[in-house]
Amino acid sequence: MTIARAALAKSRAEGRDIVGVTPASGLRYVNFAAERLAPGESFTRREADRESCIVVLTGTVDVRAGDLACSGIGARASVFEERSPHAVYVPPRVEYTVTARDAAEIAIGTAPAEGTLPPRLIEPATMKRLVRGKDANTRFVCDILPETEPAESLLVVEVLTPSGHSSSYPPHKHDTDALPGESFLEETYYHRIDPPQGFVFQRVYTDDRSEDASFAVENHDVVIVPRGYHPVCVPYGYRSYYLNVMAGPRRVWSFRNDPRHEWMLQR
Repeated sequence: MTIARAALAKSRAEGRDIVGVTPASGLRYVNFAAERLAPGESFTRREADRESCIVVLTGTVDVRAGDLACSGIGARASVFEERSPHAVYVPPRVEYTVTARDAAEIAIGTAPAEGTLPPRLIEPATMKRLVRGKDANTRFVCDILPETEPAESLLVVEVLTPSGHSSSYPPHKHDTDALPGESFLEETYYHRIDPPQGFVFQRVYTDDRSEDASFAVENHDVVIVPRGYHPVCVPYGYRSYYLNVMAGPRRVWSFRNDPRHEWMLQR
């Protein structure tokens, strides 16, 4: 079996399809797409054997999934607003349609599933918001679809990181199926940057350095993390947003910090 490698998926400046991560990336569990919709534009999709989490990043949309009808959900003008998004969970074999009421940006993460759950709206009020880290390691987290909420494979979270801060830091990994200490989860990072001409840096590396890649990441790009530690550094003057989609053989987020950098947690 070919081992997937860390990679940077570059975004497109125009058109509906902003960026995507498909099975061609080598990931076994996670697929991802970000799309921009003009007012009135819509699309219909059906996944045969994958569950989907549709996150309304900006704008307002209608979503119909089977018997579920969600009207006028969304309304964030920017992902940098300090409020939670709307999301919709869709099981496999259920057709869904997304229609934009105004200019909108949506993200869709998918992962393998059997179809044991019904479609549902995930309201912003149900999402836990928390602060992680301290000093220049502080970031702000919104759990969109955590392991405490129903799904078969998917875990979805968004993170805001202030100017000049580090995030996903100290470096941590979740690439070994060794619970309770660590779980195996593939991951994608969908990056947004404010102001949009900025960039952030993300490194993906393993203990033995068989994987060791560093990326200069621009607005709307995706970093693919099949394994390894994966910290993010935000240059001064810019703010960072990223949406994480994770999935693996077991739906548990249990990570291991790089032991060479754990000392900072004791300060």
